[in-house]
Amino acid sequence: MSLTVVGSVALDTVETPSGRNEEGLGGAAVFFSLAAANYTPVNLVGVVGTDFPARHVELLRKKGINLDGLERVEGRTFRWAGRYHEDLNQRDTLDTQLNVFEHFHPKLPQAAREAEYLFLGNIHPALQMEVLEQTRPKFIALDTMNLWINATRDDLVKVLKHVDALIINDSEVYDLTGERNLVRGARAIQEMGPRIIAPKKGEHGCLLFVEDRMFSAPALPMEHVIDPTGAGDTFAGGFMGYIAQKDSTDFDTLRRAVIHGSVVASYTCEKFGPERLAEIDLNDIAQRYADFVELARF
Repeated sequence: MSLTVVGSVALDTVETPSGRNEEGLGGAAVFFSLAAANYTPVNLVGVVGTDFPARHVELLRKKGINLDGLERVEGRTFRWAGRYHEDLNQRDTLDTQLNVFEHFHPKLPQAAREAEYLFLGNIHPALQMEVLEQTRPKFIALDTMNLWINATRDDLVKVLKHVDALIINDSEVYDLTGERNLVRGARAIQEMGPRIIAPKKGEHGCLLFVEDRMFSAPALPMEHVIDPTGAGDTFAGGFMGYIAQKDSTDFDTLRRAVIHGSVVASYTCEKFGPERLAEIDLNDIAQRYADFVELARF
């Protein structure tokens, strides 16, 4: 089954204790697509400026990602800069330049409109609603952030009524519901519309709530983390890519999808940006998946 993602394509400048990556390829839709493309055909919908390097477009095409929905318009590409602390869970945003992304209105080409699975990346809820008006997929998942939760909550709640799954950080569950307890928070979100909630807890793994059932998955322990940027988007790509490949959202499939998301996200952290993610294939994922299963089995 095919999968469409709508979100940001960016040039990221990232500093970590391991070094610096100047204006590297980034953006939520990029990390998501590179992960999901290991499992199923992916349509990427986004926007870049005239300064976006052709080598990045070529990399995405080589991974089989359909770029018919990637607009190139006059102006500069969205840029983000951040610095990570020694504790890589702590990050400071140094600069955000929306540039052409500020006036982005998603236009889905035919293949993107007809995809059976849809992921709405972390963009303004009004834009997410514009996407929903152009397509009728069988399964919709969504990401958001505290900015939209706090500034555009009413719009976000309207979108959530149309969504099957919400993939967010554990802190965003509190922002959205006021509940410090993740179980109660997930239940409160389910009442807003999504039947599936997957709160990510960084290096502490992920919880999965599917109607009245729960699943807890650890994160894959890593000795060396170079750059965690995009790990959450990669998780979502692995998660959605796997369920699109299986064309199923039953509880067992969703549990395996969480592990696939965690496995693919672990690769992202091994190099700057999506460099390592672009190198792997299903054989790499299968081996690390087996290692993960052995790690968690008792």
